[in-house]
Amino acid sequence: MKLVNRSYLIVRPKQAFWDWANPLQEEVSFAEGDDVESNIYLVEEDFYDLIPVLEKNYKKIFSNELSAITEDINLWPEKVSFELFLDWFSVDYGSMVMDLEKSDLKADFVD
Repeated sequence: MKLVNRSYLIVRPKQAFWDWANPLQEEVSFAEGDDVESNIYLVEEDFYDLIPVLEKNYKKIFSNELSAITEDINLWPEKVSFELFLDWFSVDYGSMVMDLEKSDLKADFVD
């Protein structure tokens, strides 16, 4: 087992996100509380206050979450703000990331 030098954020959509996303999806419809896979974002290893970490990263996270529904940025909210992020997503966090696999970690870089 390897300890990874990152902390993590688990981002889960709230109902406000699904209210925006559902009309854009033809085949499925979700609501807050549905068993939908969450995304995990790795962040700096040690932090003691979640808010500064979120303020630093919320635009990238928000962008990734929106693009999972549609790549058409014209359909995204006009103004993405920290307050809107908090309205649309809940965030859990932790500081211990353990890799249970023997193979090396691989990373693909995306914007």
